[in-house]
Amino acid sequence: MTEEELLEKLEFVQEMKCETRTLELKSAATSCPKRLYDTLSSFSNQDDGGVIIFGVSEEEGYKEVGVYDPHDIQKKINEQCLQMEPKVRPLLTVVMKDGKTFVSAEIPGIDLAERPCHYQGKGRLKSSYIRVGDSDEPMTEYEIYSYEAYRKKYQDDIRVVNRVSFSALNRDLLESYVKELKNGRPNLSQIQDDDIYELMSIRRDGEITLSAALIFSPYPQAYFPQLCITAVVVPGMEMGDTGESGERFVDNQRIEGNISDLLDGAIRFVKKNMGVKTVIDPDTGRREDQPEYPITAVREAVLNALVHRDYSIHTEGQFIQLLMFSNRMEIRNPGGLYGRIRVDQLGKVQPDTRNPVLTSILESLHITENRYSGIPTIRREMARADLPEPEFIDDRGSFLVKLYKGGRPTENKAQFDEFENSLIVFCKTPRTRREICDFLGLSSVTYVIKRHVTPLVKRGLIKLSIPEKPTSPKQLYYSE
Repeated sequence: MTEEELLEKLEFVQEMKCETRTLELKSAATSCPKRLYDTLSSFSNQDDGGVIIFGVSEEEGYKEVGVYDPHDIQKKINEQCLQMEPKVRPLLTVVMKDGKTFVSAEIPGIDLAERPCHYQGKGRLKSSYIRVGDSDEPMTEYEIYSYEAYRKKYQDDIRVVNRVSFSALNRDLLESYVKELKNGRPNLSQIQDDDIYELMSIRRDGEITLSAALIFSPYPQAYFPQLCITAVVVPGMEMGDTGESGERFVDNQRIEGNISDLLDGAIRFVKKNMGVKTVIDPDTGRREDQPEYPITAVREAVLNALVHRDYSIHTEGQFIQLLMFSNRMEIRNPGGLYGRIRVDQLGKVQPDTRNPVLTSILESLHITENRYSGIPTIRREMARADLPEPEFIDDRGSFLVKLYKGGRPTENKAQFDEFENSLIVFCKTPRTRREICDFLGLSSVTYVIKRHVTPLVKRGLIKLSIPEKPTSPKQLYYSE
């Protein structure tokens, strides 16, 4: 960054009196901090990197203390950066202010294929960090594995399941699959079925694969008890709420079977437990039943969870959750977004595929289209039903879809006015996107800005600190 930008950062710190997801403060009044490894790792492991500013003491109320020696501290910062794997290449900036010297180190985010960045002295499992709010948190073993799985292109959907025999598969369904494969493929039609099983990863070296077990076995839970869907109806808006009789769940079901059974069972559960209202078409006078949730959107959300969940040994003990609250439905699956795609890109760019063989088989059986149309379909169906936009959250090893019915609780007029006012008051001090997100208790920054902040900006109730660059990562939101 330029000297001018560093001075602006220092002013920002004095205004906000806090660190952020991309900003770390170090005192360094007498020496260089000896442990930068955690922050170097966490900043390197996020797309937009981060900035460490030396010369501000958080312990002394964010007092500007300056650094002890600008030349020596740069040398020692570089020394620690060279002990990271892969090596960190910081961009250092020095500036004078009020007779004191300040140093900043911009840490670039490294490519996904090189993550996780870690301190060589402790190894990858003990020194890989991720930034959560303004703190550096150790990565879980699964988070570390997920980077390795992407980098090495592990195919967990075709790992061998020794306990499954070929005779345990549904032969009729298997024959239908092979018939669909051969249809319109004359070259494939010449190959014997046994060879096709190997070629298409139904078997590997004579052993049944996980995808084959999940799709063609009548009861995969005999081998993997937790590869199922747990579905509950909660009598309130949060887990733990109870009904009038003290009941925690209105309905509670464990849905089992192969992937097709899981999908059908989830749809039946939702239909059974959601309300249906009757509306009269003012033009035709006809009565029409309108469900609380569009079934097509629900089907796509459940199918996405089944197709794109993580099937590695790290998550085979975790199930998909379907939770129905009084104001929304949540569908959570193990395994966050795979590869390079971000939440704000869902439905707009072609993603990497975590389970290519599983997806291909389901496409041949006409269970899924495999055209990356699931997210756009969910959005379209919710909009068509005049319901709030769905919320998609990538949350440290899991992926969550939220579908709201009939508007969120805050959309009651009196409640909504109170909600707006609290957000406007909060922004009397300029706030970052993440701070607003944390204030509202939500996870998705994209959703919060689009759903709650942008409408207030359009009405002139909240302003942008950089109006000419609405998407700037340095953007602050404030009210007058």
